[in-house]
Amino acid sequence: MIKNLSPQSRLRTKATSLLASTVFLSSAVSFTVHAQTEQQQALYDIAKNVSAENIEKDITTLVNFGTRHTLSETESDTRGIGAARRWIKSEFDKISAACGGCLEVYYQSEVISGEKRIPDPVEVVSVIAIQRGTTDPDRYVIMSGDIDSRVSDVMDFTSDSPGANDNASGVAGTLEAARVLSKHKFNGSIVYAALAGEEQGLFGGRIMAKQAKEDGWRIKAVLNNDMIGNIEGVNGVINNTTARIFAEGTRVTETEKEARMRRFTGGEVDSPSRNLARYIDKIADKYIENLDTMVIYRLDRFGRGGHHRPFNDLGYPGIRIMETNENYTRQHQDLRVEDGIAYGDTLDGVNFDYAAKLTGLNAVSLAAMAWAPNPPANVEIAGAVQPSTTLKWDALDTEQNPQLKGYKIYWRHTDAPQWEYSKYVGNVTEATLENVVIDNYFFGVASVNKDGVESVVVYPGPAGSFGE
Repeated sequence: MIKNLSPQSRLRTKATSLLASTVFLSSAVSFTVHAQTEQQQALYDIAKNVSAENIEKDITTLVNFGTRHTLSETESDTRGIGAARRWIKSEFDKISAACGGCLEVYYQSEVISGEKRIPDPVEVVSVIAIQRGTTDPDRYVIMSGDIDSRVSDVMDFTSDSPGANDNASGVAGTLEAARVLSKHKFNGSIVYAALAGEEQGLFGGRIMAKQAKEDGWRIKAVLNNDMIGNIEGVNGVINNTTARIFAEGTRVTETEKEARMRRFTGGEVDSPSRNLARYIDKIADKYIENLDTMVIYRLDRFGRGGHHRPFNDLGYPGIRIMETNENYTRQHQDLRVEDGIAYGDTLDGVNFDYAAKLTGLNAVSLAAMAWAPNPPANVEIAGAVQPSTTLKWDALDTEQNPQLKGYKIYWRHTDAPQWEYSKYVGNVTEATLENVVIDNYFFGVASVNKDGVESVVVYPGPAGSFGE
């Protein structure tokens, strides 16, 4: 059959055959590395332990505050943004008490004024809970949801604005992830964030990202959850088996020197955010039943934005996880019925089992990244006009990463969306892939812990760097 293929197809088929033998060899090596499966089993258990009932209860509570508009009531105990954020903090406090004080829970705030959607001074208050890592507490992975809600008029802060899906679902998912993950200990730190002021201009994210930068947080992932409960699209599609992961390409903080390097070495589709998205896509395939994720090569939906953007703006890896099929009659709408269509973001538009499924995806991804060693740093690649490709990287700090077993090299064809081949190379800082030509593939390196749990894959050079 090969004789009927084009010359290009024959070349690719031959290369694939060669790679297959290499992958077979690496699988045999990886078997020894992955023999300890306690954490891998725990990842399956984490996904199963997410409760749709808890998520329904939390979304219902948030909806019952009437409105959570950023400019709404703050003194009442039953209505408005003030009551909502105090309740969220009380839930994080309960979770912390149940795990012996394992969470650091606090408000994070700043007074905002003079903005188009916040003309007069308003204190924008988010709720943050940190689960400190045991060996590398200054390395962070973050899950966030947005507290606030709105109706048709973005400045209307008195009308009922249930915000059941947008975005009580994301906040409820964040709370439930904290309940499940607080029963475990991790090497790196996990942050659960209920961010305020999203509808008025992404202010909660801006405040948190700026403070993280000032405090020197080593952020490796931001998982922004904004609308994770709707399965019935405005186009008539009903589907509870897919989700979207939005991930921007070239880092916005790239310098001119780095851009020139990228032009000749690649990396446009291998930013930290893109490889974070690939990692979560792989998690979905392995650990989450009946869920297929679509990695979308864009910062967010067309012309729109979310609370991961302020982190991206400062160079941090961040993505948005959300439903595939949006229903615009349930977003940013006054509660009303017109022409037989019920408008408004109410409880009956949320599928709680689906929200639990996406929460499980977040929880497993956070756990895996926090158990894994730090992503490799200062990854370099060489192999121009050579028959083989060599990758180098810095050795990880052994005090921060006592769980480190070694490293794994990944590669894929340049038009492939997901990593295709891998080879475990041991606890080394340099490895060569013989007869794998650098021109024909993209490459990356991941760190592997003693139970086989891996970090995100890091593309060589500044274009793919996750930092130190």
